[in-house]
Amino acid sequence: MPDFSYCLNTSTIRPTPLLDKIRIAGRAGYQAIEPWNDEVTDYIQGGGTMAELKKALADAGLKVVSVIALHGWITSEGDEYQRVLDDCKRRMEQAVELGSPYIVASPPMEVVDLGRATGRFRELQKLGRQVGITPSMEFLGFVDGIKNVASAWTIASGSGDPSAPVVADVFHMIRGGGSVDDLLTLPGDRLSCFHINDLPSTPDPLTQTDADRVMVGEGIADLPRVIANLRKIGYRGPLSLELFNRALWEQDPAEVVTRGLDRVRALVEG
Repeated sequence: MPDFSYCLNTSTIRPTPLLDKIRIAGRAGYQAIEPWNDEVTDYIQGGGTMAELKKALADAGLKVVSVIALHGWITSEGDEYQRVLDDCKRRMEQAVELGSPYIVASPPMEVVDLGRATGRFRELQKLGRQVGITPSMEFLGFVDGIKNVASAWTIASGSGDPSAPVVADVFHMIRGGGSVDDLLTLPGDRLSCFHINDLPSTPDPLTQTDADRVMVGEGIADLPRVIANLRKIGYRGPLSLELFNRALWEQDPAEVVTRGLDRVRALVEG
C-alpha cells in the first residue's frame, strides 16, 4: 500500500464543472479531492445543492481532505475584520459540510509582521475549533511576505496550538527562493496537505506565476527528493495534484487527471 493518498486539487482542470470534476477524479482512481470554496459557492448559487455534492463524492469514493481558502484575515481592521471573520466562518462551515478536516488560510500579497500574523492565526484557529475544522497556514512563493516554509511555520508553531499545521507546495517552495529540502524543517504531523506539481526551466523560476506550473515530471523540480523528504519527516497525508496551466485546461480533463495520477503514482510506488 502507498504511504500517501492521491488527491486532485480541482484547479488542475478548473474550467470543468464541479460535479464532472468529482466524477472524473473518482473514475481515474484518486482517493481524495481538494475543492475551492468559490467553486462550491458558485455551484450552490447556480441551483445545485450540498446534498448533490455529497452524493457525488460518495458515489466517486472520494474524501474531501482540504478546501481552499480563507483570505483577508491578517490585514483587515475594525468592521472589515469582522466581515472577514464572518466570511471565514461561512467558508469553514461549507468545508465542514463536505467532510473536510482542513481549510487553507492564505497570506496577503504584502509584507506583514509575523507577530501580528501569528496572533490573527491564533484567532482563526479558535474560530475553527468552534466550527469543527482546522485552518492550515499557507505560504505563497510569489508574495512579498509569507513566501516560504520558515515564515508559515513561524506562524503555525507560534500560535500556541500544538497541532496547528501548514500546507506546502513544490512550486511555492522554489518560487519563494527556497528548496525542496525546506520540508526537512517541518514535523510530518504538522503538514496538513502537500501540493505536488512541477516548474519549467524558463522563465526564471523566481519570476514564475501559477500559470507557469507544468505537469509532474515535465519540469526541473527534484520530485523524487520531494517524496524522499516527505517520508523522512514522517508525512503520510495527501499528495494533491495542483496545477493552473491553461494549456492543460484546454485538454481532455479525464486524460489530464489520469496522466497526473500516473506520474504521481510512479514517483511514490515506482
